[in-house]
Amino acid sequence: MNQEPQIAVTPFGVTPDNEPVLSFRLQNRKGMSVSILDYGGIVTAIDVPNPDGTTTDVALGHSDLDSYIRSSSFFGAIIGRFGNRIGRASFEIDGVRFQLSPTTEPGQPPVQLHGGLQGFDKRLWRGVPQVRDGEAALVLNLLSPDGEEGYPGNLEVEVIYTLTDANELRMDYRATTDRATHINLTNHSYFNLKGEGQGDILDHEVWIDAAAITVVDANLIPTGERMPVEGTAFDFQAPALIADRIRMPHAQLELGGGFDHNYVVNPAAGSASRIAKVVDPASGRFLEVITEEPGVQFYTGNFLDGSQIGKSGRPYGKRSGFCLETQHFPDSPNQPQFPSTLLRPGEVYTTTTVYRFGVESR
Repeated sequence: MNQEPQIAVTPFGVTPDNEPVLSFRLQNRKGMSVSILDYGGIVTAIDVPNPDGTTTDVALGHSDLDSYIRSSSFFGAIIGRFGNRIGRASFEIDGVRFQLSPTTEPGQPPVQLHGGLQGFDKRLWRGVPQVRDGEAALVLNLLSPDGEEGYPGNLEVEVIYTLTDANELRMDYRATTDRATHINLTNHSYFNLKGEGQGDILDHEVWIDAAAITVVDANLIPTGERMPVEGTAFDFQAPALIADRIRMPHAQLELGGGFDHNYVVNPAAGSASRIAKVVDPASGRFLEVITEEPGVQFYTGNFLDGSQIGKSGRPYGKRSGFCLETQHFPDSPNQPQFPSTLLRPGEVYTTTTVYRFGVESR
């Protein structure tokens, strides 16, 4: 298939504030397409070409806006200002402590997850579709005002989704601030390479180029310790089935109810490298992850409980999808030994992650 890149824009509902939401469907010359909302920057579908000319949607998600608004699972969304967890829902910058909005229940230790009660996944972005260098793209912009969810600084954010002819979804992030703040942006897509709604992902084969994870406590906050993965349930340095690893006894797996851990990837931060690959052995369908980030959160859908209905009309039960969220480490603002997430005025935050899809011959 050699058609020119295409971008289709369609209505996708209206927010409770009566703001219209649009869906942007990017299509490349190979027949792959990706659908993205300007609400939350949510990737709602990733239709990957098969050798027989058909496509398979490998991204979990909903068919209507209300389900995304009600959901707390972050399907396909841009999460920030700080992706992942911040312990005590607070941090200190230059001797000043900032209290963030906690996402935990009253009476529980305060933790903020994925930017707060109304993170970037619940914001309406300004979306501009473009064909850039012959490839379909969507440019999203957002102003996060000073004090939002407790964060200092007016933060100007730009995220560019580009669908390449190599069947890659490229995500370029850029941000500036007028006051020192912390930032850690990522995408929270859930994948099932058998196809959305096609059961669990335990039979997927995973490789992660990481020799250590950051150890977590009972609240899934890093302790500051790095644990070597060699010979443990967390060892994906050689490809292994999720089922084989997740059933191994390990105290860290018990805390998360499965994998929900930050892997310290081996390549040097700032150098784009292939850091992970996941394969569905039955179909040969695969996902590769290329990133500049020093970490990646491997999550196996431990908190999905069947209460959310997917696009196929099937409930998403436990382990219906997996995530590979490229990132700086969780709780970095409170862990000085971790790579810094601090952004100051005059500096520019940039990072790029690529999801590359394909089918291996069987």
